[in-house]
Amino acid sequence: MSLVAVWVIVALCAGILEVVVPAFGFVFVTLAALLAALLALFAFGLTTQIVVFAASALLFLLVLRRFFVHRLRAGPGVPSRTEAITGKLAEVTDPIDPVRGSGRVNVEGHDWAARSSVAIPAGARVRIDGADGIVLLVSPLQKGL
Repeated sequence: MSLVAVWVIVALCAGILEVVVPAFGFVFVTLAALLAALLALFAFGLTTQIVVFAASALLFLLVLRRFFVHRLRAGPGVPSRTEAITGKLAEVTDPIDPVRGSGRVNVEGHDWAARSSVAIPAGARVRIDGADGIVLLVSPLQKGL
């Protein structure tokens, strides 16, 4: 078996490990093995291939991992269902009782459990201020809104 094939097999194994084990480190071993396979293809010696493999894997890991992890975590992520409706108006379908912590509202055709610091009768309009898990935190609209 040629050294090119050995390095490609090492790269494939590291690539499979990257998919199976979410460590985000084996991808750099894969790149280093492919670089070593390229050196083997151009008939560089085994010692050169091993040194370049080890050095490039370490360099890729130290330099590129931080960059890629930062890029992957840079976004705000996927908003929750409750974040998407915060600030919207809803109609109280079951009276909201702050003592019992009960009540329900209808938001854009969807029924939600709701809580408020004040009692709110059924039929009243409320604003969604946030959520505590899947329970909406609401406040009554002031007159004239």
